[in-house]
Amino acid sequence: MLSQAEIEKIPTRVFQTSEEASVFVANEIASLIKAKQAEGKPCVLGLATGSTPTRVYSELIALHKKGLSFKNVITFNLDEYYPMLPNSLQSYVRFMNEHLFNELDIPKDNIHIPDGTLPKEKVAEFCKNYDAQIEALGGIDLQILGVGRTGHIGFNEPGSSERTTTRMITLDQVTRIDAASDFYGEENVPSKAVTMGVGTIMKSKRIIMMAWGEGKSAIVKKAVEGPITDQIPSTFLQRHPNTLVILDEAASSNLTAVKTPWLVDTCVWDDKLIRKAIVWLCQQVKKPILKLTNHDYMEHGMGDILNEFGTAYQVNIKVFNQLQHTITGWPGGKPNADDSHRPERATPFPKRVIIFSPHPDDDVISMGGTFIRLVDQGHEVHVAYQTSGNIAVFDDDAIRFADFVRDFDVSFGLDKEEGEEFYKKVVKDIKEKKPGDVDSPEVMKIKGLIRRGEAKAGCRYTGIPDSQAHFLDMPFYETGAVKKKPLGEEDIQIIVDLIEKIKPHQIYAAGDLSDPHGTHRVCLAAIFQAVDRLKNKEWIKDCYLWLYRGAWQEWDIDQIEMAVPLSPDELMRKRRAIFKHQSQKDSAVFPGNDKREFWVRAEDRNHATAQGYNELGLAEYEAMEAFVRYKF
Repeated sequence: MLSQAEIEKIPTRVFQTSEEASVFVANEIASLIKAKQAEGKPCVLGLATGSTPTRVYSELIALHKKGLSFKNVITFNLDEYYPMLPNSLQSYVRFMNEHLFNELDIPKDNIHIPDGTLPKEKVAEFCKNYDAQIEALGGIDLQILGVGRTGHIGFNEPGSSERTTTRMITLDQVTRIDAASDFYGEENVPSKAVTMGVGTIMKSKRIIMMAWGEGKSAIVKKAVEGPITDQIPSTFLQRHPNTLVILDEAASSNLTAVKTPWLVDTCVWDDKLIRKAIVWLCQQVKKPILKLTNHDYMEHGMGDILNEFGTAYQVNIKVFNQLQHTITGWPGGKPNADDSHRPERATPFPKRVIIFSPHPDDDVISMGGTFIRLVDQGHEVHVAYQTSGNIAVFDDDAIRFADFVRDFDVSFGLDKEEGEEFYKKVVKDIKEKKPGDVDSPEVMKIKGLIRRGEAKAGCRYTGIPDSQAHFLDMPFYETGAVKKKPLGEEDIQIIVDLIEKIKPHQIYAAGDLSDPHGTHRVCLAAIFQAVDRLKNKEWIKDCYLWLYRGAWQEWDIDQIEMAVPLSPDELMRKRRAIFKHQSQKDSAVFPGNDKREFWVRAEDRNHATAQGYNELGLAEYEAMEAFVRYKF
């Protein structure tokens, strides 16, 4: 048995949430700044951009407002797209000013960011001087890093040498795909960037690499536990004498010590961990649960379970029954039935249900089969669409609908001139818009109405009336850009008001924290805060909150607390409900790194969940939707 220190080749610290982790990193930076101030020396920081450090920067601003001065701080940013004007929406100069520098007392001359406006022939000289400035200051005291899906640090893509210095590079295709949403299309993402080299980064006196969310868990494992290779530049950090990796629980989920802790150390075995271990063991030996033997346990470092709980047969039966009891065809509870081993209560029946959908199609993509079952089984189902989803509509669709309005006015003898003028304005606004620009209010409204109409069509198909479809238009989302505002009091109060109005017995919410744009995460935070405010109300004590996953990822089988099986016919009904969202069909504006259509992803995921249950020796179904209960 290897120790955790032997497996993890970079010291790693895991926090429950990215918020807690960000506070820790901000305090580390603040402590360094204060120490340097006490010595009368400058504090040289290497800074990163992207979504990972934004909360750190917010915390630093808060500390500044409490008295922390940044006058002795000198900063060097990792990278910048090339070419890139500093006032462009995607510029890292603009990013740093908006997220940090504009709120601090740091002298402007102390801020250094790679220049995306230089003539190409002057870039090499600039890069040489960039490194020289860092060296003249005695090096970077603390370098902050995120990590890309390819394992890049800065823009050091796969193939970057450990000795590389600041330079212009060509961006990897995966990196450009990941940046596509910020640029409103992969075709608008610059093909090049200027970045600090791996060698420049490795000269830093101390490095903190941060990663949040399940989407980063696979690359984190490779960076921390894998062999050093230039194909994953972050693995070079294993050779740095003073690097710390800071993770939230989701980003740490693939680390050996988290995923299979029994292989690292002695465990305290509870039902949850036993179930996780048994599912893992089945996958390793390719056997169903009831065929596992004592030998299988012993050969895979799980003998302690047998020592504590008896024979393999006894443990197998217990876990098999636990998983069997997660399966139900009655997601709202089966009336007049013994519910002692069911995930949902038999009473009350029927139930009032709210399905919270971050975007106008998450309800049917993520839990369309369960949605339909709840309606078919007689429950009062409401759907709350938390955001308009207006940025995820193609310009062509907006023009098509404006054209429809114009022709509609002509056909029915309405005000033809107004319709014509409106159409011309929409076309003009779209034609004059540059990539990444925010839509005009009229275009944003059209796109929002397109998504709203599709959501209504989906609801009608599932069988609920328009009055039970609620469009919340949470203010944090309505910026017209990929970048959103922070979650605010008004957002939370909207959720509180709806829950209080309906007084549901069940709430379904998107627990998919792999959403690359962060909307799911913010929407879930709003629900959690709303429920926390209401938890002392007598009626909410009889409410269950179920979390589903979206188009990006599914719950692991050992985590699932309710699995709703779908027949082939039910899966087809779900597909047809998804098809009502025509603006997201064929090719979505923001498909993420998966080129499959959303309905294909959903069905593949549902098939895989059912197959996973089948391989464990449980009943074989066509497909399954999975849920985890959040207890408040």
